[in-house]
Amino acid sequence: MPRWMNGGYGREHRRSFWGFGRFGGFFGIVDLLFIVAILYVLIKLFLVAAPYVIALIVLLLLRELLRPRMWF
Repeated sequence: MPRWMNGGYGREHRRSFWGFGRFGGFFGIVDLLFIVAILYVLIKLFLVAAPYVIALIVLLLLRELLRPRMWF
């Protein structure tokens, strides 16, 4: 690891690159809340959009099956 990544400290001084551990302290809680909120919104969007995607696929399959074919 390059010296600038952890400030040149040895093994006994464990700090991350940004100066604090992952999800530690107040801002760590804020980060976790943001991540949970983003995942919640993405899951809700998926649940809303999934029936429309399934219906579109079914309609496209029906169109392909019902379309008259020209056999040469």
